[in-house]
Amino acid sequence: MLRFRHLLFTVFAVTFGILSVAGQSRDSKRFAAIENEKIAYITKELNLSQSEAQRFFPIYNQYNREMWNIKSEKNNSSTSAPYGGNSFNGSAKRDILSYDAKELEVKKNYRKKFAEVIGNSRASQFFEIEQNFRELLYKELQRRNQ
Repeated sequence: MLRFRHLLFTVFAVTFGILSVAGQSRDSKRFAAIENEKIAYITKELNLSQSEAQRFFPIYNQYNREMWNIKSEKNNSSTSAPYGGNSFNGSAKRDILSYDAKELEVKKNYRKKFAEVIGNSRASQFFEIEQNFRELLYKELQRRNQ
């Protein structure tokens, strides 16, 4: 019964996500579909109950926004940095390590927040699951390009 509710919640979440992006552009739809698949994958792999998922995903959405902001800053500053410049001579406009440190701090902070909802072991496991999803997505992209 619990598995059925889990599956029903996942299907509902994916359906809701797809319907909410109906008026968006093609790329936005594709991105939203990938994000919905990611949510379903995380839900399945972490074995989240419905109540856990309801508490977990608002926190996850905050985490995701913060990570996107850091990555956007990192990418935007890379276009303003001169080619061949580096932080050793002070000519570069960005410091990759500072962005990596920000990402690490965000992950540490959210691991604690996730642990309050799903426990320490699954909170730590989340980051591995997220990386596994990226790898699956990359492999699927490679397969489609062949």
